[in-house]
Amino acid sequence: MKKILAIDQGTSSSRAIVFSGTGDILHVSQRELHLIYPQNGWVEQNPDDILADTVWCIQDCLKHHPDILTIGITNQRETTIIWDKETGKPVYNAIVWQDRRTTAYCHDLKSNEKIVREKTGLFLDPYFSATKINWILENVTGARSAADAGKLLFGTVDSFLLWHLTGGRVHATDMTNASRTMLFNIHELTWDDDLLRLFDIPKALLPELKENVADFGTYQNIPINAMVGDQQAALIGQGCVQSGMMKSTYGTGCFALMNIGPFPRLSQHQLLTSLGYIVGGEKAYVFEGSIFVAGAAIQWLRDEMGFFDTADQSEDLARSVDDTNGVYFVPAFTGLGAPYWAPDVRGALLGLTRGTKKAHITRAALEAQAYQTRDLMEAMIADSGVAVSALRVDGGLARNGLMTQFLSDILNMQVDIPKSVETTALGAAYLAAIGHGIFKGLEDVSTQWSKEKSFFPAIDENKRAIYYDGWKKSIHRLI
Repeated sequence: MKKILAIDQGTSSSRAIVFSGTGDILHVSQRELHLIYPQNGWVEQNPDDILADTVWCIQDCLKHHPDILTIGITNQRETTIIWDKETGKPVYNAIVWQDRRTTAYCHDLKSNEKIVREKTGLFLDPYFSATKINWILENVTGARSAADAGKLLFGTVDSFLLWHLTGGRVHATDMTNASRTMLFNIHELTWDDDLLRLFDIPKALLPELKENVADFGTYQNIPINAMVGDQQAALIGQGCVQSGMMKSTYGTGCFALMNIGPFPRLSQHQLLTSLGYIVGGEKAYVFEGSIFVAGAAIQWLRDEMGFFDTADQSEDLARSVDDTNGVYFVPAFTGLGAPYWAPDVRGALLGLTRGTKKAHITRAALEAQAYQTRDLMEAMIADSGVAVSALRVDGGLARNGLMTQFLSDILNMQVDIPKSVETTALGAAYLAAIGHGIFKGLEDVSTQWSKEKSFFPAIDENKRAIYYDGWKKSIHRLI
């Protein structure tokens, strides 16, 4: 049996999964990862924990399956780490993609929005890596001088892990992760000197750029044949390799991606344009809608509010009431992403009465995912001119039947759940399999996708319009 190891380092956990050549899961190893909140709007993680947990998961998989042929890495994107070139020690905590500390700096650079957008497909926003790098260089004692002297290295989580897994021999990233740094020119597929000057970042910090399938070195003599950002990995794991296909992942945040083909186009409706994948010179770009809080809202209700003991219990609690009793939950804990891009907005509960129960708030938190997705879907259809007939969904929250049914109801669209919900790790595994010759290419990969079940709209258009109108009114009260 051909065995592939996928390293899936996410915001909430570090995992390693062993897949067969046909995509069956043979073993899963996982450790939860904690977030650190030093100040309001700041979100960090301990890079040493990220590395230690990931290595532990890899070793656990190798203990059960020592005959791994190839490794693929996928990761939380934008999260920024700078480390010492000699020792490998981080100079500061990882600044997580959700972090908003550079909001004022982004405002100061607003006159440069056009050039940033045209070169990168992104908005000038704290979400992306560039302003996080600048913050570390400007605020960590000695970091600026060490960087100028060529003593430090920058990487998103993929690069940080790769450098350590290869014993410091390989400092590289793939172009999907690079396309989320706000330093990468998506037209020329290179680091952009104008942007490096704008953000005052030495080029020597940056990793080497590679395609998704490439020689990324070895770990314990096992070749690392692929790296890819988590949302692009899910796009591949969902088989969305044809223009017009679309997937939405519901993890800590929600990320909807539409394959728009081999040429980049800028959105006219506040979406991002990123590289979807590049394999053997074959590339695809995506429109992406990024929502910062999805499953994290359910975690908040569990951990901070004590509404239930496990996230799975949220569905039963939400089903104990027929509707939200007029409650809307806008989970803008770290600002609003697409299509609003309002980093200063914070979360809100609207429509509370003396009759509001925990069940109403929980149901509103689940229903918010459908409303947020519809915001993205309307923008994508307007930008692409493509009438999407079905949405492929994945991520932990996609297992919640109430959420997925309401998603179908609000989108008025078929929602498909794949047989393997581990689509992010699976995408990385498939790319590694291409690199090792197990698959010939992306077309082979797309034929592996199969459907577990589908949800279909079950409410009438009048009720759909009333519900969504209430959501839009809630949003506009906050912006």
